[in-house]
Formats: sequence, C-alpha cells, structure tokens
Amino acid sequence: MEKADKILVAGYTGLVGSAIVRRLQKARYDNLLLKDHRDVNMTRQAEVEELFKKERPEYVFLAAAKVGGIMANSTYTADFIYINMMIAANIIHTAYKTGVKKLINLGSSCIYPRLAPQPMREDSLLTGLLEPTNEAYAIAKIAAIKLCHYYNQQYGMNFISVMPTNQYGIGDNFNMETAHLLPMVIRRFHLANLLRKEDWNGIRGNIRRNKLGWNLDTEVKLDDPVSLEKTLAAVGAFKDKVVMWGDGSVYRELMCSDDLADACLFLMENKDCKDIGEHVNVTSGMDIQLNSLFEMVKKITGFEGSIVYDTSKPNGMPRKLMDATKILSLGWAPKISLEQGIRDFYSWYAGA
Repeated sequence: MEKADKILVAGYTGLVGSAIVRRLQKARYDNLLLKDHRDVNMTRQAEVEELFKKERPEYVFLAAAKVGGIMANSTYTADFIYINMMIAANIIHTAYKTGVKKLINLGSSCIYPRLAPQPMREDSLLTGLLEPTNEAYAIAKIAAIKLCHYYNQQYGMNFISVMPTNQYGIGDNFNMETAHLLPMVIRRFHLANLLRKEDWNGIRGNIRRNKLGWNLDTEVKLDDPVSLEKTLAAVGAFKDKVVMWGDGSVYRELMCSDDLADACLFLMENKDCKDIGEHVNVTSGMDIQLNSLFEMVKKITGFEGSIVYDTSKPNGMPRKLMDATKILSLGWAPKISLEQGIRDFYSWYAGA
C-alpha cells in the first residue's frame, strides 16, 4: 500500500473507524476517502456501487456497522441483523466488482459460541450455539466473514476479516441504552461522582453532551435537582452507590481502539489473506472479571461509594476471552495496558 493510494474508511466517525483514520494519518496516508451513513446509505446496493464507481478506492477498511451493548443488541434484533448484513454484503461485493486490492473487514468476538472453550480460537467458529443476547449481530458478522472467505476462494480476492475484542476509546458512544460495556460503566461512576458532589451544572452539561437513552432525556427537568437525581437513579447512578447489571462474575477482555487500528494497518500493510486464513482474532489474550473491572474504574474515577449488583439483569456470555496465538505469530501485539488505557480514556471523557 503506497502513501498516495486511495483508501476508503467506511464508518469513519465510529469508535473503530475514527481510530483507523488517526492511525492512517499518523502514518502519512493522505488520500483518504471517508464515508459514513450521512454520506451514503450503505444498506442500499445502488448507492454503494455509485460510490465505488465514482471514487475507485484501492483499499477498504470496513468499519461501518450498527453497534451497541447488551441492551441494544437484545432489543433491536431485526435492525442489527438487517443493517449489518446489508452493509457487509454491499461493500464486500462491490469491492470485488470494482477490483479493490485489499479489504479489512471488522468483525466481533460475539461470533463465537456462548460456551466455546476458553480462550476462543479462530476454529471455534460455528461449533456451538451463540449467546442469545447478541445472536442477531453475531449472525450478521459471521455472514461477513464467510462472504470474504468465499470471495477469496472463488475470485482470488484479498479480503481479510479481523475479530476484535471489546473496544473502548476516543469517540466512544456514552448513551446508556446503546453503549458498550466500558463507556457505560465509566459514565455511571462519573455521574455518581457529580451527584455525590451535588454538581448540578456538571450533570446538566453531561446530559446535554450525551443522551441517556430510554426516553429519559425528554422526561428529565434539567433545572430541577430532584428530577435530575431521579433520572440518574434510573441509569444506576446514586450519591452513595452505582448499580451494575448481573452479578459481576463474568469475564471480559477490553482493548483500546488505538491498538485495534494499529493491528488493522499492520495487517493491511504486511499480510495477505493466505497468511490469515478465514479470520484472525485481534486480542491481547488476557481478560478481567467484571467485579475487578468495576473496582478498577471506581478507583480511577475516584468514586467513594459502593458497587451494588442487580442480579435480575442478564450477565451475558460467561467468558469472552479470545486466543491471541495467531495474531502474535504474525508479528503484532497490543501496546496499551488496560489500566493505562482506562486512565487515558476517562481523562479524555471527563475533560470533553
């Protein structure tokens, strides 16, 4: 890949897409084609084909997707399977039709069976039942992997699928209804801190910057401390405690999006699909129990209250640790530790 080659980053405003853009710019790639849902409806084949025929990208990072946490995944199931399948089918097929040299397809660790042996190896795909709370999203991502695989097999394309672990980082979504794990947890502690200090202006500013979700934004009276306190209680933030879903016993692995972007560029510049196989995990191979993660976030945010668990809510998959053997053998490893990554992430969020 040459510095002047035209590179499409589909979904460039999202968490992963924006990290990929930062990494490309750092590496002095200056012919970037940046598109998201505001520029082109990627669920429409005609619009995608028009974009590719007009712009002729040579390399593609497919980071466009409808994403969300456990609540969003289990609530908007039809949206998650339809939108993600259509985006993948349209971009992958059109990349083939227009002769794209290489494509990186971003997937998710949720493709693996709920009870897959830990750590989850790439060959665990389709060996068991999926986690019900994110099955729709997982099926769409599995379809994208298979699309890339079969286009490589039948047409000799160079499409690479990468499966990242749970991501966090600059540009993350903090909507309490649709956010992924870490931003939701950080925001809950941050709001509880503001509430403990009775920093009503800070709470108002936070709600104005990021929606709370569940129609709470339209119900809250921003000038009324009682209404603010009641609203924050609905998202698990109190003066003396934060409430977390489940029992804290499950394990999750988290990775900073800047590490994932670095891995994607490494693969794009140095590896071909024949080196990867059907897909490759992008992971550190280390996870953390959620109760320990929550304690770490509590310490980093400086919250002095307690952590309470709502065991009426689901835990999700018992464990989602991916095997890092393949990506490490290819010559790449993550650089950002979890604690340092969370410290940097919270510093960015609190100062935003």
